Amino acid sequence: MEAPKIVSRAEWLDARKALLAKEKEFTRLRDRLSADRRQLPWVRIDTPYVFEGPRGRLSLADLFDRRGQLVIYHFMLGPGWEQGCPSCSFLADHFDGATIHLAQRDVTLALVSRAPYAEIDAFKRRMGWRFPWVSSFGSDFNRDFHVSFSREDIARGKVDYNYDRTQFPSEEAPGLSVFIRNQAGEIFHTYSSYARGLDILVGTYNFLDLVPKGRDEDGLDFTMSWVRHHDRYDDSRAAPARIQPQAPSASCCEH
Repeated sequence: MEAPKIVSRAEWLDARKALLAKEKEFTRLRDRLSADRRQLPWVRIDTPYVFEGPRGRLSLADLFDRRGQLVIYHFMLGPGWEQGCPSCSFLADHFDGATIHLAQRDVTLALVSRAPYAEIDAFKRRMGWRFPWVSSFGSDFNRDFHVSFSREDIARGKVDYNYDRTQFPSEEAPGLSVFIRNQAGEIFHTYSSYARGLDILVGTYNFLDLVPKGRDEDGLDFTMSWVRHHDRYDDSRAAPARIQPQAPSASCCEH
């Protein structure tokens, strides 16, 4: 972190207003980008994908939970893994508070992983999450949406991820996919995003982008290497600070 420039309140206000102009332009650009995203063409989903949830087998239509729009987060938890990906868990910590609000806008949020449902449920219970999370084990769903790769794929050196042929170190990858269902019950894929495109889901990063040190990740071995499962952080750092009220001095009471 560079040493800050110390200025008067008036000088700070001038600098803040200049930054505000850039922030407003960014907001307008983001609004236009979001509008362009909504104008993407749709792809009909004809594959009868099958998932497993707490009450047995589910179709893709079932995941909509009677709503018209579905957002799926592709969570990195493969068959036999001892626990879910820490980075995906970091994102998932932000989801439960959003689900009730999304429902008011005709949107269901659900998570899908390739691990068998019993393994998903055990980890979900450990983390204390409540959002819907189902297994795509035995289905081509993850592979079709480019978030699971075979060992042969990885051995060949490159896989299809984030709309490119790239090297990837794991058989599972993070991502997000969006679907819509019309009145006839037909389902369409409208959008998918991967890698840094998932940043927008991370409320913690939005807070860190506001503070002087920012995300403070430049000196780390890799981005997000500081992230832990929320039950694995050092308690002394994670616990909220307790601010003790200061007892009034004798002089305060006397005057």
